[in-house]
Amino acid sequence: MADWFTADDGVVRLVGSRCGVCGTPYFPRNTLACRNPQCASPKDGSELAEYLFSTRGRIWSYADARYKPPAPYVSPDPFEPYVVAAVELEVEQMVILGQVVRGLTVDDLAVGMPVELTLGVLYEDEEAEHTVWMWRPVDA
Repeated sequence: MADWFTADDGVVRLVGSRCGVCGTPYFPRNTLACRNPQCASPKDGSELAEYLFSTRGRIWSYADARYKPPAPYVSPDPFEPYVVAAVELEVEQMVILGQVVRGLTVDDLAVGMPVELTLGVLYEDEEAEHTVWMWRPVDA
């Protein structure tokens, strides 16, 4: 998942692609061709370029995950329940799913709540601390 997001400049950003002809954004990255049926692009993938998504949005929906997902998902041992949120991005107006920062429950969230991207630890092993993007509430 490391190529699904970046934090190289200190700001966590989702990495996708965008059509240079019609502007349609894709996450995760699309490398084949623009899938917008109204786009006049050549449909050979040449119109697609890397795109860094906006970092803020509003919660569209959310739920708690109380059961350990099956492999290949890797979680801490023992498994700890967590919250996921579907967030509509401010600029792109598309919904992206992600975990919510640890320590929050569904009682702390609300539809329409403003959130921003941050990094969080997915799990740790002997070799590394594996990070993933997460959503955290921002002060309105």
